[in-house]
Amino acid sequence: MKLRHMLLAAALILSPFAGVAVADPGRAGQESKGQESAGQDLAVQSPRLGADEAAAFAADRAAILAMAGDYRVRFDMQEATAWAEGYQPLDRKISGGHEIVRVIEDSGRHIKLQHLLVVSHDGKSHVIKHWRQDWTYEPETVLTYQGKGRWALTPVGAGERRGAWSQTVWQTDDSPRYGGVGRWTLTGGVPRWRSGWTWRPLARRDAVRKPVYDRYLSINRHSPAPGGGWIHWQDNLKMGAETAGGPPRPIVQEYVLNSYSRFGDYDVAAGDSYWLKTKDYWAGVRAAWDEAIARGRGVNVAEEAETGSVVAARLMELADEVAAEKRAARPAVAEARALIARHSR
Repeated sequence: MKLRHMLLAAALILSPFAGVAVADPGRAGQESKGQESAGQDLAVQSPRLGADEAAAFAADRAAILAMAGDYRVRFDMQEATAWAEGYQPLDRKISGGHEIVRVIEDSGRHIKLQHLLVVSHDGKSHVIKHWRQDWTYEPETVLTYQGKGRWALTPVGAGERRGAWSQTVWQTDDSPRYGGVGRWTLTGGVPRWRSGWTWRPLARRDAVRKPVYDRYLSINRHSPAPGGGWIHWQDNLKMGAETAGGPPRPIVQEYVLNSYSRFGDYDVAAGDSYWLKTKDYWAGVRAAWDEAIARGRGVNVAEEAETGSVVAARLMELADEVAAEKRAARPAVAEARALIARHSR
């Protein structure tokens, strides 16, 4: 179990997805409108002209579903432009690994993709449940980060949601990370989905260093790539408060490019085996988070820098116990539900 925890910690520190909420975004001028109206800048994202709505919907779905598969992943993170005087951008960091992405739900207008890392150590394969991305067509609400461990269901106006998709990203324990709304477009022959400006909590790779910034203002893009892979490109404006309770100010611009290249020469079967054994448990965990969010029109989650949500470590341990057949899914779900109820509101 100690080795398992070390592998998990290393993977999540290097991952650009795992995160922790540590501060209140507050107001950031016009860009803070993303809190009040998700997908604020859809108006400047021209939808594909002349495309039949049904055909466009089918093309969107195909682009989302094409992200499923077996991959070699490259995470490329670069702090570039310092906006705060005296700040020294961090050196570029490149990491990577092997990841399988599986469609775990597809009801037409709703698609869920689960990512699973497969790590080899001393000749053995270890599977780490990674992030999840949920896609909803023409959503009425999207779950957005509000600060200080708070996420809220934000209304999406009728004009904004027409032909648009929300993407909601969840952490390793299925607690929320960020959400945004955008349309799939075709520009210069390249299809892409682009969110509006959205707030995000710090990723663990930053939170554990206790930096001067304490949240991100970000744009998120997804695009299919040649050869059957895809890219995930993020603009992260790392923000910090000038004084306690003061307005946020930009500290540094970060660019993140995650490249997913089709590749299956690793222990893909280990990832599929883990998911087969634990999918019922994780379905129960997802349901518990969904119920908490529905009750409060959002959720407050107690978090810490090292592990994300304070329940993450135990929720992952329970999954390992289920995978090892040391515990049945039903009692594991019962304990998970109690933990989530105790540490969220």
